[in-house]
Amino acid sequence: MTTILGLSGSLRRASFNTGLLRAARDSAPDGVRIIIGSITDVPLYNGDAEAASGTPKAVQRLNAQLAGADGLLLVSPEYNNGIPGVFKNAIDWMSRGDGLANFKGKPVAVTGASPGSFGTAHAQSHWLPVLRTLQTRPFWEGRLMVSKAGDLFDEDGNLTDDKTRDRLARFVADFAATL
Repeated sequence: MTTILGLSGSLRRASFNTGLLRAARDSAPDGVRIIIGSITDVPLYNGDAEAASGTPKAVQRLNAQLAGADGLLLVSPEYNNGIPGVFKNAIDWMSRGDGLANFKGKPVAVTGASPGSFGTAHAQSHWLPVLRTLQTRPFWEGRLMVSKAGDLFDEDGNLTDDKTRDRLARFVADFAATL
């Protein structure tokens, strides 16, 4: 069984990106399992807090999930044409100390949904220097940007558009085939 850790970079209850991640999990091909991790309880990084208390339990849980995964799926919103701070913060925490080893050579795909017309194109590009620094193996074979998300998701953040669901299923299958 191929295992992918999926992370949404949004904390919103009815997040388009969390909904996109759930839809990715539900559309994964046979033999592929997407585990949904959560960044919700990851505190803001503070080196003094790390020195005093060590790695927070939420980060330890994410690192354990990443260590056990064959690949990583980042489902990233776009805030002000870039990476959401809360998402980058979680990855920064995860990469501290021994956590960096979990990223080295790990295949990573990035996608995202946005109410705007560009569908997180800028945020996806902004992840590239971070992924390079973490020595991951970015998924270059496909790209999925979901634009006009307000028309594709219901009020609870569930993907309702069949065309987008089909595109997502192909994206996940193509990524999984590289693992």
